Amino acid sequence: MHDLKRMGWLVGGILLGIAATVLYLSDSRPALAASNDRYEDFVICTGACATAPRDATGHMDPTEGVWLLDYRTGKLLGTVMDKGRGKIVGWAEVDLVSEYGVRPKDPVHFVMTTGAISTGQSVLYVAETTSGKLGVYSMASRTDGKGGVVIRRHDLVLFRQQPPAN
Repeated sequence: MHDLKRMGWLVGGILLGIAATVLYLSDSRPALAASNDRYEDFVICTGACATAPRDATGHMDPTEGVWLLDYRTGKLLGTVMDKGRGKIVGWAEVDLVSEYGVRPKDPVHFVMTTGAISTGQSVLYVAETTSGKLGVYSMASRTDGKGGVVIRRHDLVLFRQQPPAN
Protein backbone atom coordinates (compact mmCIF):
# COMPACT_ATOMS: atom_id res chain seq x y z
CA MET A 1 0.00 0.00 0.00
CA HIS A 2 2.82 2.39 0.90
CA ASP A 3 4.52 1.71 -2.48
CA LEU A 4 1.26 2.45 -4.31
CA LYS A 5 1.03 5.91 -2.70
CA ARG A 6 4.62 6.65 -3.63
CA MET A 7 3.99 5.53 -7.20
CA GLY A 8 0.95 7.84 -7.40
CA TRP A 9 2.99 10.82 -6.21
CA LEU A 10 5.77 9.96 -8.68
CA VAL A 11 3.38 9.72 -11.66
CA GLY A 12 1.60 12.94 -10.59
CA GLY A 13 4.93 14.77 -10.32
CA ILE A 14 6.04 13.55 -13.75
CA LEU A 15 2.75 14.66 -15.35
CA LEU A 16 2.94 18.05 -13.65
CA GLY A 17 6.55 18.46 -14.87
CA ILE A 18 5.58 17.59 -18.44
CA ALA A 19 2.68 20.07 -18.36
CA ALA A 20 4.92 22.84 -16.99
CA THR A 21 7.57 22.12 -19.66
CA VAL A 22 4.99 22.27 -22.47
CA LEU A 23 3.66 25.61 -21.18
CA TYR A 24 7.18 27.01 -20.78
CA LEU A 25 8.32 25.98 -24.27
CA SER A 26 5.13 26.95 -26.11
CA ASP A 27 5.04 30.15 -28.17
CA SER A 28 4.32 33.13 -25.99
CA ARG A 29 1.98 35.85 -27.17
CA PRO A 30 2.31 39.42 -25.97
CA ALA A 31 -0.48 40.72 -23.80
CA LEU A 32 -2.38 43.41 -25.68
CA ALA A 33 -4.47 45.62 -23.50
CA ALA A 34 -6.42 48.76 -23.94
CA SER A 35 -7.84 50.88 -21.20
CA ASN A 36 -11.18 52.71 -21.21
CA ASP A 37 -12.84 54.78 -18.52
CA ARG A 38 -15.68 57.26 -18.21
CA TYR A 39 -16.44 60.06 -15.78
CA GLU A 40 -19.40 62.42 -16.09
CA ASP A 41 -18.92 64.18 -19.46
CA PHE A 42 -15.65 62.49 -20.45
CA VAL A 43 -14.55 59.16 -21.88
CA ILE A 44 -10.89 58.17 -22.21
CA CYS A 45 -9.23 55.31 -24.11
CA THR A 46 -5.66 54.31 -24.88
CA GLY A 47 -4.15 52.19 -27.63
CA ALA A 48 -0.94 51.68 -29.58
CA CYS A 49 -0.12 54.40 -32.07
CA ALA A 50 2.57 54.14 -34.74
CA THR A 51 3.68 57.73 -35.11
CA ALA A 52 7.24 57.12 -36.31
CA PRO A 53 8.14 55.74 -39.74
CA ARG A 54 9.64 52.27 -40.05
CA ASP A 55 13.43 52.14 -39.88
CA ALA A 56 15.69 50.41 -42.43
CA THR A 57 15.01 47.01 -40.82
CA GLY A 58 11.25 47.52 -41.01
CA HIS A 59 10.96 48.03 -37.23
CA MET A 60 8.44 50.57 -36.04
CA ASP A 61 8.60 52.15 -32.59
CA PRO A 62 4.98 52.42 -31.46
CA THR A 63 3.88 54.65 -28.62
CA GLU A 64 0.70 54.91 -26.61
CA GLY A 65 -2.10 56.99 -28.07
CA VAL A 66 -4.59 58.72 -25.76
CA TRP A 67 -8.16 59.42 -26.90
CA LEU A 68 -10.43 61.76 -24.94
CA LEU A 69 -14.09 62.34 -25.80
CA ASP A 70 -15.42 65.58 -24.31
CA TYR A 71 -19.24 65.65 -24.22
CA ARG A 72 -19.27 69.32 -23.16
CA THR A 73 -17.64 70.52 -26.36
CA GLY A 74 -18.61 67.61 -28.63
CA LYS A 75 -14.94 67.04 -29.47
CA LEU A 76 -12.86 63.89 -29.88
CA LEU A 77 -9.27 64.70 -28.87
CA GLY A 78 -6.17 62.61 -29.50
CA THR A 79 -2.51 62.83 -28.54
CA VAL A 80 0.62 60.77 -27.92
CA MET A 81 3.52 60.99 -25.51
CA ASP A 82 6.94 61.98 -26.82
CA LYS A 83 8.99 59.26 -25.13
CA GLY A 84 12.26 61.16 -25.54
CA ARG A 85 11.03 64.32 -23.80
CA GLY A 86 8.37 62.76 -21.59
CA LYS A 87 5.81 65.31 -22.80
CA ILE A 88 2.43 65.28 -24.52
CA VAL A 89 2.90 66.42 -28.15
CA GLY A 90 -0.31 68.45 -28.41
CA TRP A 91 -3.91 67.62 -29.13
CA ALA A 92 -5.57 66.86 -32.45
CA GLU A 93 -9.36 67.11 -32.55
CA VAL A 94 -12.47 66.09 -34.45
CA ASP A 95 -15.83 67.88 -34.10
CA LEU A 96 -18.22 65.01 -33.37
CA VAL A 97 -21.30 67.27 -33.50
CA SER A 98 -20.83 67.87 -37.21
CA GLU A 99 -19.22 64.47 -37.85
CA TYR A 100 -22.24 62.54 -36.53
CA GLY A 101 -24.88 65.09 -37.52
CA VAL A 102 -26.24 65.62 -34.02
CA ARG A 103 -27.58 68.87 -32.60
CA PRO A 104 -26.03 70.40 -29.46
CA LYS A 105 -29.10 69.69 -27.28
CA ASP A 106 -29.74 66.15 -28.61
CA PRO A 107 -29.62 63.38 -25.97
CA VAL A 108 -26.53 61.69 -27.42
CA HIS A 109 -24.64 58.78 -25.95
CA PHE A 110 -21.17 57.90 -27.22
CA VAL A 111 -19.31 54.70 -26.47
CA MET A 112 -15.80 54.00 -27.66
CA THR A 113 -13.05 51.43 -27.51
CA THR A 114 -9.77 50.71 -29.26
CA GLY A 115 -8.85 47.69 -31.34
CA ALA A 116 -5.54 46.51 -32.80
CA ILE A 117 -5.47 46.47 -36.61
CA SER A 118 -1.75 45.74 -37.03
CA THR A 119 1.35 45.40 -34.90
CA GLY A 120 1.83 48.66 -33.04
CA GLN A 121 -1.26 50.37 -34.46
CA SER A 122 -4.76 50.56 -33.08
CA VAL A 123 -7.91 52.28 -34.21
CA LEU A 124 -10.65 53.89 -32.19
CA TYR A 125 -14.25 52.77 -32.69
CA VAL A 126 -16.77 55.46 -31.69
CA ALA A 127 -20.48 54.61 -31.69
CA GLU A 128 -23.26 57.12 -31.10
CA THR A 129 -26.29 55.17 -29.98
CA THR A 130 -28.99 57.75 -30.80
CA SER A 131 -28.01 58.29 -34.43
CA GLY A 132 -26.87 54.67 -34.87
CA LYS A 133 -23.53 55.71 -36.39
CA LEU A 134 -20.14 54.04 -35.93
CA GLY A 135 -16.90 55.84 -36.79
CA VAL A 136 -13.41 54.38 -37.12
CA TYR A 137 -10.45 56.67 -36.39
CA SER A 138 -6.68 56.43 -36.12
CA MET A 139 -3.84 58.77 -35.19
CA ALA A 140 -0.73 59.40 -37.25
CA SER A 141 2.15 61.84 -37.30
CA ARG A 142 1.48 65.19 -38.94
CA THR A 143 3.08 65.48 -42.36
CA ASP A 144 3.26 69.29 -42.48
CA GLY A 145 6.43 69.49 -40.37
CA LYS A 146 4.67 71.09 -37.37
CA GLY A 147 4.99 67.97 -35.21
CA GLY A 148 2.23 66.32 -33.26
CA VAL A 149 -0.52 64.06 -34.56
CA VAL A 150 -3.58 64.15 -36.77
CA ILE A 151 -6.75 62.14 -36.39
CA ARG A 152 -7.91 60.34 -39.51
CA ARG A 153 -11.42 59.06 -40.00
CA HIS A 154 -11.45 55.79 -41.94
CA ASP A 155 -15.17 55.13 -42.01
CA LEU A 156 -18.51 56.34 -40.68
CA VAL A 157 -21.39 53.89 -41.13
CA LEU A 158 -24.86 53.20 -39.79
CA PHE A 159 -25.08 50.19 -37.50
CA ARG A 160 -28.81 50.66 -37.06
CA GLN A 161 -31.25 51.95 -39.65
CA GLN A 162 -33.40 54.89 -38.66
CA PRO A 163 -37.12 54.11 -38.41
CA PRO A 164 -39.16 55.54 -41.32
CA ALA A 165 -40.92 58.84 -40.60
CA ASN A 166 -44.70 58.67 -40.14
